[in-house]
Amino acid sequence: MNRTLIGCVALLALAACDGPDDAQVAKRNMAKAADNFEIMRRVVMYNAIRGENIMVSEGRCSVEAGQLRTSVICKIGPDTFIRNFYGNSDNTVYFVEQMDPVPVNVYHYRRTFKPQAILPDIDFRGSASAAADALTPDSSD
Repeated sequence: MNRTLIGCVALLALAACDGPDDAQVAKRNMAKAADNFEIMRRVVMYNAIRGENIMVSEGRCSVEAGQLRTSVICKIGPDTFIRNFYGNSDNTVYFVEQMDPVPVNVYHYRRTFKPQAILPDIDFRGSASAAADALTPDSSD
């Protein structure tokens, strides 16, 4: 009898630990989409004492909140981004509004792999002849 009771309790405990709920998966997937500049947002810095907006940014923006400052990176072209920092203080607040609904899949986690993260771009500083010399094998090879 005790083994049966222990077995039932163990099965119930395992069933209760079925992983994150749908809201957590949706939140994680939406955050990933926002960080990949797929979600239209409005970011507002608001002066709570004066009751006025200090700054408004709209577009495909990723927001990183820090204790002393907030970083907003917006994609403004195919390969063009801007980054702004806003200092946080006791009289200013910011809020981020999602402009459009976004379909997210709550049954699958989202992973994004970008080739440039695996094979980074290389910036070469120097002359074209120096690059050619570096790439041309010499007779000792």
